[in-house]
Formats: sequence, C-alpha cells, structure tokens
Amino acid sequence: MPTGTAIRDVSQQLFDAAERVLLRGGPNALTSRAVTTEAGCAKGVLHKHFADFDAFLAALVLDRIDRIRTQGENLQGAAGTGTVADNLTKALTDLFGSVAVSIVSLITARDELRTRLHAAGSSGVPVLTEATAMLTSYLAAERELGRIAATADVDTLALTLIGTSHLLFAGRQGDTPATQDVHKIVTSVVADAAR
Repeated sequence: MPTGTAIRDVSQQLFDAAERVLLRGGPNALTSRAVTTEAGCAKGVLHKHFADFDAFLAALVLDRIDRIRTQGENLQGAAGTGTVADNLTKALTDLFGSVAVSIVSLITARDELRTRLHAAGSSGVPVLTEATAMLTSYLAAERELGRIAATADVDTLALTLIGTSHLLFAGRQGDTPATQDVHKIVTSVVADAAR
C-alpha cells in the first residue's frame, strides 16, 4: 500500500488479517509483521493504533467477545422458536466454526494477553466464558417458556455444551464437524432437560 493512502477502518482490517493468519498458521504464526503483511499495510500502522502487539491482541479478542454478545442476543431472540436442539446446534456451529477455537489457543498461549483481558474485565478463559454465558441465558429463557425442565441446571448444561463442542471442533485443520455431529452432541446433553 502506498505511503499516505488512508486506510478505512484500520482496526477491523487488522483484526480480519489477524484472524486469517491465526486460522492458517495458529498462535505461533501470529506476529505484528504477519498481520500487517496480511492486511497489506506497513508495520507502523499497527503500532500507530495500538500501544504494542499484546494491546492489539487484547483488542482483537475483545472485539470477538462483542460478536459473541451479539450472537447471544440473536440466540435469545430465537427462544420459543424452532427446537432447542436446533437453536443450540446453530449457535455452537457459528461460534466454533469461526475463529473462536484459534482465539482460545491464542489466549492460553500468551500470559500477557490473558493478564490484559482479565484486567479488562474478562474472567476464566475469555471467549469460552462469554460463550457459556450466552448459552446459559438462552437455556434460562427456554426454561421460562417451559421448553426446558424447570429443574434443569442451565449453568451445567451450558458448560457441558461449550466444553464438548470445543473438543469436537479443536485440532481440525480446515474442516469442521458435520452439523449432524454437533446436533448429536447437543441432543445428548439436553435430552433429559428438553421437553
């Protein structure tokens, strides 16, 4: 990119480039040079907008957490429609079929990033914590509607769904589990609670 050319929505361009690098090469491939090269801009662009590379990574993760919150609002809106298993299958496929598994690997690989995220208010394993909250809220809404048993422990159901789905999606190179495989897990986990 020529010097002096304005870049629109620099942060988003850099975040998208970081996702592509992360998906292609994993956490070890993610460097400031790799991100700016992928984004097609000078390395200084990243450092002009972020104090350092860990600040950039923290902003990337927080941006992805905001996306999970938006996804949670959509899932909440689906309460009472379709089937609980179908709604959960779609939510988990959308969540883990994206860059979430790679982001979790990045968070666990970088101590400074985890520290910054916890300082920003994230707890547990950021991304997974917010995804669990998303499912817990949805399952609680379905419980209120009578589509999940009144005695169902929605916190444990959400944790089980997140953990099992994370294991199903993790470690795959370029292919994602079939929707029916995700659905099978979901129906197994919520079988006793669903009505």
